[in-house]
Amino acid sequence: MRKYNEKNQFLRYFIAMLLLPLFPVLAVSMVGAMAPISQSYLIATPIPVGSLVSIADNTTDKVEGAASSNAKNLIGVTVNEGSPITITTDSPDQTLVATNGVVPALVSDINGAIEQGDQITASPIVGVGMKASSNTKIVGVAQSTMSGSAKQTIKDENGADQEVNIGQISLLVSVGYHYQQPDKTLIPSAFQNIADSLAGKKVDPLPILISLAIFIITMVVVMSIIYSVIRNSIISIGRNPMAQSAVYRSIIQVSAIVFALIGGSVLAIYFVLTKM
Repeated sequence: MRKYNEKNQFLRYFIAMLLLPLFPVLAVSMVGAMAPISQSYLIATPIPVGSLVSIADNTTDKVEGAASSNAKNLIGVTVNEGSPITITTDSPDQTLVATNGVVPALVSDINGAIEQGDQITASPIVGVGMKASSNTKIVGVAQSTMSGSAKQTIKDENGADQEVNIGQISLLVSVGYHYQQPDKTLIPSAFQNIADSLAGKKVDPLPILISLAIFIITMVVVMSIIYSVIRNSIISIGRNPMAQSAVYRSIIQVSAIVFALIGGSVLAIYFVLTKM
């Protein structure tokens, strides 16, 4: 038993000695992952610390306050001087932008309350972020809930006044993209997209199922009519070659009926998708 304990103790010491050289590397990696990396960019007007910023159009070294209109150019968050890793220039009209690491950031609850783990994108308020809920570019991930909020009134998409809270969070800056997860329904995404495009709005599953039923029934009826007309025409001409003119008239009449059926089904489908 004593030899077994001594053997286990020796094994633990041996493993510890092997891992000891890795501790400094792991510590540096953890610090590097959390410490912000900032770079100076030119600015036209002063930008408050903690603001989300985007690269100005047609430039590579100039930033401006980020908003919904220029969210595609999001690059980072403005910070104070003193980042462990900083790249600066000699220009006086500049600001430091954190492009990596954890920094304070200004956010709002325009798109709902922000919780830890939410992805943050630009909002209608210049320099202030919000929770991402649609396909858009993001500046990073919230590491805390919003604190120290102050109220502000803005105009929503319909032009009505909307009161929102603006506060601060701890943000892990990591520019990327947020992709909205589609709702799980019985309807394939291709059919859902077609229905939404036709109706100009989000369509519920029931109208889509009814529209599919109308479409399938119409196609079955139309194909049956076409098959019957072609078959009867071939038989008629085979029995009496002089009956071609009568067959042609019959085909024209049936074609009009087919187009009427298709047109009626299209109108019915449009009505179901838009009115239900």
